[in-house]
Amino acid sequence: MSTDTPPPAPAKQANNPLHGKTLEAIVTELADYYGWDGLGERIPVRCFTFEPSVGSSLKFLRKTPWARDKVESLYLYMLREIRRSVR
Repeated sequence: MSTDTPPPAPAKQANNPLHGKTLEAIVTELADYYGWDGLGERIPVRCFTFEPSVGSSLKFLRKTPWARDKVESLYLYMLREIRRSVR
């Protein structure tokens, strides 16, 4: 038997901007960037268009995988927009 320990595994999520981000942080950043009206235009769901709040949005998004996918996609798009505007 060898007493050598294997090298540590590489970080599998190193290039994933969603890694370590909570859904609450994502929704908050999107609402700050686009505003609730802009968010409701881009993803037309009731939690963004009628009396929007982070709490109601989280409750809906945790139950609705297709909407969460749209929010995550919009977040990635927002990050790309920010990077382009900095250059």
